[in-house]
Amino acid sequence: MHPQITVVTIGVADLEQAKRFYADGLGCPISQDHGLFVSFDLGGGSSLGVYARVTLAAEAGVDPAGSGFSGVTFHYLVETRTAVDDLLARAEAAGGTVTAPAQDTQWGGYFGYFADPDGNLWKVATSA
Repeated sequence: MHPQITVVTIGVADLEQAKRFYADGLGCPISQDHGLFVSFDLGGGSSLGVYARVTLAAEAGVDPAGSGFSGVTFHYLVETRTAVDDLLARAEAAGGTVTAPAQDTQWGGYFGYFADPDGNLWKVATSA
């Protein structure tokens, strides 16, 4: 059997802020809300979970302290360049930070990056 990712869970400093960012700001439907854990339906059979960082770290048996680049980014593929620009603007309006403005690629695509309020990085890209 090989690993299959169906849910990605991220630890966040402020659960209510993360909930507002993903639900209200980016429009992700909430599929579960259990107080310390909230799950969003991302479509296509995948989910994003947000969990209080200290609680998630304790559950995993690790120290919750940490900063800088975690070595992980999430990718959100969209159909058009306009959709890239719109999602970056929407993320920023919801309290995120655009870390790399949208730009052309050498292979004809278009992408940019934003960070959610906890610094988790999302690449928004299109091949169009």
